[in-house]
Amino acid sequence: MTALSKGLAQIYTGDGKGKTTAALGLALRAAGHGMKVLMIQFMKNVRYYGELESAKRLAPLFEIIQKGRPCTKPDAECLECRTCFVHPEKPAPEDVRAAREGLDLSFEILRKAEYDIVILDEILCAIKFGLISCDDVVRLVKAKPPNMELVLTGRDAPQQLIELADLVTEMRQMKHPYQHGITAREGIEY
Repeated sequence: MTALSKGLAQIYTGDGKGKTTAALGLALRAAGHGMKVLMIQFMKNVRYYGELESAKRLAPLFEIIQKGRPCTKPDAECLECRTCFVHPEKPAPEDVRAAREGLDLSFEILRKAEYDIVILDEILCAIKFGLISCDDVVRLVKAKPPNMELVLTGRDAPQQLIELADLVTEMRQMKHPYQHGITAREGIEY
C-alpha cells in the first residue's frame, strides 16, 4: 500500500457536471495504487448508481456509504421517482437526520484514520440546503489526519471552505444535454 506522506483537502464545486465523477476518478486511481478509499454520499440513497457496483468490485480498497433518505420505489422506478430528493427550501426531518448521521460518521472515520482518502460527496449541497452547518464541516476539515486526503464535492462551496482547502476545482457548465431534452443516461450520469 502506498501511504500518503502529506494529505490535502480538495474541493470539487461549481454548477457543471463532473464533481462526483472527478472524485470517483481519484478513487479509482488511488485503489490502483493499493490505497484505501471511502466515499460517503450525502443526500443520496439510490440503489441504482453504477459507482455502487464498481465499488463492490474494487472492495476492500474502495467503499461507498450512502447517507440520504432511502428510495422506497422498486428498482425500475427508483431514478425517475425523485421522492428521495431533498427539497432545497424545506428539507424533511429525515433528510436532516441522515445528513447529521453522515457528518457524525465522517468525524468517526477521520478519528480512526483507517483510510488514505475520504470523499464526502455532496457535502457542500448538504450545507447549502441547511442540513448541516458550514462550521461543522470546517471543524471536520481541520480534524483531517495529516496523511489523509479529504475531498468535498457539491455546488456552491462556501468561501470559508474554499480558503481552508488546498485545492479547489470549479466545474462550470457551458452546455448540457439536459438543455436539449436528453435525460440522465445509465453508465454516464448514474
